[in-house]
Amino acid sequence: MKKKYLVGLATLLLFVGMTGSAYATVVSFFGEDLSGGRADADAAHADFMSILTGVGTEDFEGFNYGTSTPISLDFGVAGTATLNGIGRIKTYSSIGRWATSGTKYWETNSNFNITFSTAISAFGFYGTDIGDFGGEVILNYTNGTTQTIGIGNTIGATDGSVLYFGFCEDEKDLAFNSISFSNTNGRDWFGFDDMTIGIHEQITQYEPTPEPSTVLLVGIGLAGLVGYSRKRFTAKS
Repeated sequence: MKKKYLVGLATLLLFVGMTGSAYATVVSFFGEDLSGGRADADAAHADFMSILTGVGTEDFEGFNYGTSTPISLDFGVAGTATLNGIGRIKTYSSIGRWATSGTKYWETNSNFNITFSTAISAFGFYGTDIGDFGGEVILNYTNGTTQTIGIGNTIGATDGSVLYFGFCEDEKDLAFNSISFSNTNGRDWFGFDDMTIGIHEQITQYEPTPEPSTVLLVGIGLAGLVGYSRKRFTAKS
C-alpha cells in the first residue's frame, strides 16, 4: 500500500511539474456578523493585518459630508488612489450603514472602482448593511488580466450587518493597479470603511507557491526513489 501511494504521489508531482501548474495563490480573509456585534468581522481584520507590515488605511475621516467622486484616497506609505463611481461620503448611520471607525464612510448602491498610484498586492475593507436586499459584492481586479472574487456575503442578511474581507496575491508579478466593486442589486445600499492596501513587500507571511521547476525536481526525485526501491525489491526476490 505504501509503495502504491509513493508511486501515485510521484506521478502526480511529475504531472504538476510538466504542466507548469504553479499558479499563484490568492489568500483571503472573511468575517461577517449578522445579529449584532462585530467579533467575526474584527477577527478577520486582525488576521489580515497580522500578515502585513507598514500598510496604509483610508478611513474617510478627511472628507466632508456629501463628497462625491472623483475622490483622492491617501494610504500613507502604501500610496494614493482615485475612487470613481456613484456614491458619497456619509457622516451618520443611515438605515443600517455606519462607520466602522470615526464617523465617516463611503455609501453607494452602484458599482465603483479604485485606481492605485502604485501596483498593490493586498486589499481589505469593512462593509456594512450588505445583502439585506439581496445584493452581493463582486470584486474585479486587474493585473494584466482581470481576476474576479465573490466575497461571499450573506444574501438576505439582517439590517445593519457588518463584514470584513481582505485578500492578497502571493506573486509580485500579479500585483494589481485597479479594483472594481460590483453590486448585483441596485436596491441594496452598502457602506464601506477602513480600506487597507499593501504592496508586495509589505506582505510578511503567506504560503508561497512552488516554482514549476522545483515541483518537477521533487517529482523526479520521488520517482527515482520509488524506482530504486522497486529495483531492490526485484533483486531480493
